[in-house]
Amino acid sequence: MYPVMITSPRLSLREFTPDDVDPLTGIYGDPQVVEHMSFEPRSRDQVKATIASVTDAAQVEPRVEYSLAAALPSGQLAAFARLAIDTQHPAQSSGQIGFALRADLWGQGLGGETVRLLLKLGLDELGLYRVWGARSPDNQPSASVMSRLGMVEEGRIRGHIKVRGRWRDSVVHSILAPEWRQD
Repeated sequence: MYPVMITSPRLSLREFTPDDVDPLTGIYGDPQVVEHMSFEPRSRDQVKATIASVTDAAQVEPRVEYSLAAALPSGQLAAFARLAIDTQHPAQSSGQIGFALRADLWGQGLGGETVRLLLKLGLDELGLYRVWGARSPDNQPSASVMSRLGMVEEGRIRGHIKVRGRWRDSVVHSILAPEWRQD
């Protein structure tokens, strides 16, 4: 599926362009935004490489990575949104989501809207059976977003990833196609 364009009243998921390097650096370079993520704040050069990589991955057939820009109606980048299809199973019936929202937009419901659009992409457009996401145990806003959208907390993966020199657990949430209801 290329190009992706999925919209809601306040956001649209679209493919990244080279013009998104500076706005995405504002997100991925912000220590507050990446506090619960699996990496340190990224430089402009690292973000430029990320956009080049996700742009290339968007052209692969079959497409298994959907790293998308979540943009406001003004065109401004609001978030990085990702859905990665599980390639371990031939049916490709599962996908993992993740997102990073600009800190100045927190508390406005845009995180939930981003996740809702990712679920729509995975469950409605791609026909996946299961979509899941993992979060830091300390990231309660992310837990609330996933819960509000019907994603069930499945449990904790102990010592899942090494972040900033320490092993950290992850908490997994998922939703199955029969559970998915759009508002």
